[in-house]
Order: sequence, then C-alpha cells, then structure tokens
Amino acid sequence: MKIICIGRNYADHIDELQNTRPDAPIIFIKPDTAIAQSNLPFFIPEFSSDVHYEVEVLVKINRIGKHIQSKFAHKHYNEIGLGIDFTARDLQQKLKSDGLPWEKAKAFDGSAVVGKWFDKSSLGDLSNISFTLHKNGKVVQDAATSLMLWSIDEIIEHVSQFFTLKIGDILFTGTPAGVGKVMKNDKLDGFIHDYKAFSVTVK
Repeated sequence: MKIICIGRNYADHIDELQNTRPDAPIIFIKPDTAIAQSNLPFFIPEFSSDVHYEVEVLVKINRIGKHIQSKFAHKHYNEIGLGIDFTARDLQQKLKSDGLPWEKAKAFDGSAVVGKWFDKSSLGDLSNISFTLHKNGKVVQDAATSLMLWSIDEIIEHVSQFFTLKIGDILFTGTPAGVGKVMKNDKLDGFIHDYKAFSVTVK
C-alpha cells in the first residue's frame, strides 16, 4: 500500500505560499509508516518547530490499474475520505531552497491522518464535495472539490501513467488555502459536508 499525494491543486493555496502554478499535478509519495495511528495524538516531531496542518480529500483505490483514462477512473474507487498532510514547513523550505526532495518534511512517521471513509454515493456530486477543518473550534480551511485544478478522475489518470495503482492505495488530492502552524494541545476536526471525518489532538 502506498500514499500518493498531489501538491498545488488549489489556486488559493498556491497563492498563499507564493508558489508557481504547475502545468501538471505535482506528485510525491508517503510510505505506509506515515499513517497516523487511529485515536492517538499527533506528536510534533523534534526536528521541526513549524509543522503545518493541510486538510485534504482522500480517495481509496479499490482495483488495480495502469494508464487509466479519466472517463474510466470512477471505476477504481468507491470510498472518499478526509485527512491531514502534516508538513514540517521549516524543513520543507530548507529542502526546496537546496533543490532537494521534500520527503523528510512530508513523509515522516505519523504525518498522514486518514479519517473515516464514506461511500462515494452518499456524498452527492463528487466534483463539488465541501469540506472544512476546524482548529480549536474555529474554521481554518473551508473549500470544495470544485476548486481543484485537477479533479479526482484527472488525478487518477495522471498518476496512473507513472505508478500502477493497487487495491488499498490512498490518494491525497491537495489542500486549499488556510494552512497554518499547529501547537501543543490544539484540536483539529475535519468534516466532509456535515459528516465528521476525524478528530486529532496535537501533543
């Protein structure tokens, strides 16, 4: 099982980090050891003093596929979820400035929160799924999949050109604007529409 993540898939997030808009989805991978254990806190790693939350819509792959056309991509997933891509922003900026890969900043142990899975048929129009992240009861990220630069099916088409998608693989589809630093004792709650997907305490 692998976690495939998409970077810079929301224009407002590109703008807030002053990044360049890409011509194609940016892909990076997290190992399975990045998945946070359920019902346990997220522990800020010792190597970073600036870890950011990034809420993202998730897709769970349910059949093997390679070179999947967008029009057939819907056959490769039945479940949609919500999660957090925790990012050591200080380390990421250092790696980027040195022209190095991001993995240490993005793929460390516990950096991927995977919340509850929902049958996609219960979520209505998948091109307009609303989702929010609440930090200590205040909404800090509020968006919809309609704002994606590349849709779920387009992501699957692009990713499957390079990587065979296997049963159980998880796609992180990118984060919207509103990312920010976490502090000890913060509580993060994620919602798809009005459905609660996860709750995480920071330690």
